[in-house]
Amino acid sequence: MKSLRNLFLLAAIIIMSTMAVSENYAASKVKTSNAALKTTLDSIAYALGQNYYDMLKQNEIDIDFNIFFNALNDAKAGKAKFSKELEEQQIQKLNEMLRAKHEEITSKKAAENKEAGKKFLEENKKKNNVIETASGLQYQVLVKGAGKKPSATDKVKVHYTGKLLDGTVFDSSVQRGEPVTFGINQVIPGWTEGLQLMEEGGKSILYIPSNLAYGDRDMGQIPPGSTLIFEVELLKVGE
Repeated sequence: MKSLRNLFLLAAIIIMSTMAVSENYAASKVKTSNAALKTTLDSIAYALGQNYYDMLKQNEIDIDFNIFFNALNDAKAGKAKFSKELEEQQIQKLNEMLRAKHEEITSKKAAENKEAGKKFLEENKKKNNVIETASGLQYQVLVKGAGKKPSATDKVKVHYTGKLLDGTVFDSSVQRGEPVTFGINQVIPGWTEGLQLMEEGGKSILYIPSNLAYGDRDMGQIPPGSTLIFEVELLKVGE
């Protein structure tokens, strides 16, 4: 989902700006579908319209586009009905509606994902080689290490691949071909706990419930309420 900041800015740009909209473009919805995009500004105008519609549809906001086009024509002709103050008040109302709808959608998705994660973890812990800790973290040792075991204050170098329950890879140092180094106490709780269960040279799969990951936050590629699966190789403990 696009960030709210970008959505609000986009809404303000489209509603308050008339620079890139021609009179014919604004006056006829039939002609716009067949309009040739001859210049960069033509393409920008089309992209803004498409993006704005997608934003409204995504947030279930239904506006009267006849009024929308009339406002564009009125503003272009210097006959705008709203003062700047009233215009800004209406934009603020749109922002509030978008914020409320975003929170509603995020909350609904988080609840659905947490329920899916709960069911997955209930089944997953029944596997013989999966261990569940008191926090709810589950882990599976693939390769047992023989080196140092890290503490919460150590730095570690790791290779990892992070996946959603459906198998979607959202991040991978393995794919980038470059391991990462960080402090164990600087990452999500599931990693902080899981890495301390490993030894240098070991490889494990961490099954991290949402409350030990990113909670109900929408992290873009990681939907709210997501249970995460990380395959982690602990390469080195310490600097």
